[in-house]
Amino acid sequence: MTATVTTTAPRAPRGRGVSGGEPDLWCTYAAVRTLAWLDRGDTVTDPDGTAAYLTGRRNADGGYAWSRGMLSDAWATFYCTQALRDMGRPVPGTEATARWLERTWSGDAYAMLPGQAPDVWATHFSARTAVELCGGPVPDRARLLDWLSRLQCAGGGLSWSPEDARRGKADVRACYYGVMAWRAATDNGASGEPPWDVDALADWLRDRQGEEGGFRFAPAAEVPCLWATYRAVGALAALGRTPRDPDGCQEWVMRRRGPSGAFVRWDGYDVEDVWASFCAVGTLKALGAPLAPVADAVTARIAELGCPGGGYTYREPGVAADALSTAAAVLSAGPAAPRPDEVRWLEGCQLPNEGGVMYMPGRGSEVRCTLWALAAGAFAEDRAARHRIADWLAELQNADGGFGYWEGRGSDLVSTAAAVETAALLGGPDGLGLDLAGALAFVDSCRTAEGEPFAHGNVPGAEPGLRPALQAQRVRLLLGPGLAPPDEAREAVGVLLARHRVRGGGYAGEGNRVPDLLSTYEAVLAADRAGLALDTGHVSAFTDRVRGTDGTAWSPLAPGGGGPLADCLGTLLARRLAADPGALPALALS
Repeated sequence: MTATVTTTAPRAPRGRGVSGGEPDLWCTYAAVRTLAWLDRGDTVTDPDGTAAYLTGRRNADGGYAWSRGMLSDAWATFYCTQALRDMGRPVPGTEATARWLERTWSGDAYAMLPGQAPDVWATHFSARTAVELCGGPVPDRARLLDWLSRLQCAGGGLSWSPEDARRGKADVRACYYGVMAWRAATDNGASGEPPWDVDALADWLRDRQGEEGGFRFAPAAEVPCLWATYRAVGALAALGRTPRDPDGCQEWVMRRRGPSGAFVRWDGYDVEDVWASFCAVGTLKALGAPLAPVADAVTARIAELGCPGGGYTYREPGVAADALSTAAAVLSAGPAAPRPDEVRWLEGCQLPNEGGVMYMPGRGSEVRCTLWALAAGAFAEDRAARHRIADWLAELQNADGGFGYWEGRGSDLVSTAAAVETAALLGGPDGLGLDLAGALAFVDSCRTAEGEPFAHGNVPGAEPGLRPALQAQRVRLLLGPGLAPPDEAREAVGVLLARHRVRGGGYAGEGNRVPDLLSTYEAVLAADRAGLALDTGHVSAFTDRVRGTDGTAWSPLAPGGGGPLADCLGTLLARRLAADPGALPALALS
């Protein structure tokens, strides 16, 4: 078959995506904050349900998670607590939240997770949470300001970390997060000057504005968009500066209005989604422009995005498809029942400026979503699209050799394994411009120095678990004998599976008592990769317990079905039990 060549355009995906009709945290925060900016907070959809949705992500450690059952992280903690405050709702247990934030402090700045390397995303979220929610101050203002000062690149812009600044990776988002972290640490700038050459920073931001009026993320970005425009204008406003052409910027924003009067992110895009309106209203507010001309239309559009029971998604819930659910549907159907419309939709999630696949269209590229989409067959014959993904992966790699979920986020093992698996699906990992020795070095840094052999945590210093340990061994096997002895990786897989094997069937993420779906899937995948014999009866005993008429549960103790992703993993496991090794795609969530 002749390879096709496509040109990425800033339009919504064609084809057919799969939607669970459920709220999303990013969307809920964006909707609530936009309504607060417009002084329309009394129009929040089902305020009690929305507040319950936000508080339901609070973990016992005081932090908040992207979804129930996941680890607390800085961005989820910021979004949940900020949205609750915008709604005028009490935020429970702020003392515990403050203690959790202290665990993410590296000594210089904040990380997304305890033990992870700090980045400017997390530092912005957590500095503001510490000060605005918990009463602050930050643990060590002088050291934080020094760390922030080292974000400035030679060209004037700010980067994600001091290490990225030395690599010259400036981005308007990093500029905004750095500036807002400085403001949080210094009482909105009242007790400390900016730690940068502000003229150079302002000039770099102003240079991101094009003749059409909108801003780009960085010099290499393909098209201007509302996300970049809001972050650039917001950073300038926080520094007391303005764009070179503020009137042109305002006019460009207003030209992004769609048929309803709400906004789209790019020129030519055809969905008025929640974050486009969030960025547009934020930009107008930062410019000092009147909000009344757009308030009614944006408020009406946001009302259409509310989910039954509270919370919001990015567009109308019935059609708010996402890449993970759509890829899960394709993979569950299998090659005997191809779903070309769903594959086409996945391919439409590769949008301008970032070559990976977005979780939801109009958002930002994420490494796990890119892996799931490729595993589902997206871009199989599209060389140009695959080349864009490879280039994006190379740019995504952090200075410590690992990968994070998205650009600029600190490294973790699940993302690093997903990146290396993605490279393998693209024909690598050799020859794609990745630092493979660096990836191995990051994997090694996650190894637990004391305790049981071969134990790893998801980030350096984290509690060990089965999944990160097996992900580490899969990376070693993929990197090949030139970097990692395969015999040692195979031995490690065998030891880990024996350690976490549950007598009644399946594998446990911690210890060997309570099995779960993600750990059992990872165990079977790793056993196949290592060439180890699989006790199919033992795995069948587990799948029989979690699969039922209501779908697949995440564990035998979980009530009911776990949704489309759990159903996909359960189906793939059952299919593997009736097939030869190698049938499982390398899918990872946590």
